Amino acid sequence: MKKLITFILSPLIFTPMLHANENFSVEIEALRLVMEQYKKDNESNIQLDVKNKQPSYLALKQDECNATVKVTEKTGLEVVNTESFDVNICKKEIYKVIN
Repeated sequence: MKKLITFILSPLIFTPMLHANENFSVEIEALRLVMEQYKKDNESNIQLDVKNKQPSYLALKQDECNATVKVTEKTGLEVVNTESFDVNICKKEIYKVIN
């Protein structure tokens, strides 16, 4: 009986998880592109005065090809730097937004 209940309920539980990647594919691809670019830029721009800078990323979908990614660098509780990028994943282009 337990196997039958498990067999019936398992598709209902795991099906939404399988579609999560499809729903957030624009944000995931935009984050991946920005993280790769940001890592390349920071490796060549090493600053010795600020240690342990940890970037955090936030992606917001605009349409099927475009997203905005915000990168915030923190050292502990102090926000050191915030940058925004417009990303077109169809063309694989990243534009830095100047505030």
